[in-house]
Amino acid sequence: MSTAIRYYTKSKKGNTEKLANAISKATGLQAQDVSHDLNMKVDRLFLVNAMYAANIDNEVKSFLSRNKDKIGEVVNFSTSCSGKSTYGMVKKETDALGIKLSDKEFHCAASWIFINKGLPTEDDFTRAGKFAKEMLL
Repeated sequence: MSTAIRYYTKSKKGNTEKLANAISKATGLQAQDVSHDLNMKVDRLFLVNAMYAANIDNEVKSFLSRNKDKIGEVVNFSTSCSGKSTYGMVKKETDALGIKLSDKEFHCAASWIFINKGLPTEDDFTRAGKFAKEMLL
């Protein structure tokens, strides 16, 4: 099964990028930001994203729209300082585009300014990598 990793972050802390890199290290797959369109159809896309202003960023929405015919299934990985997953927002987009979204996801809390200082932790990155490896089976 072919799998790709794409992520989007605009934070200076780069928690989402760090999460994508942990998934990359665990799986041996290259993580690229969403400015890199898929160059082939993939069975599974690990979409690593975060919540911005109570929604997913328009860059994530645009990536999904541009690549909808190349994605078999999306697996959502998300971070947020609120503790809320982006799953519902990603589902709204994937449903509208006719892309399957796995009912399994990975989510962890992240820091923002003074909220959740020190998150995500190395344990969060390890758990994300383990979850990604399990999704490859």
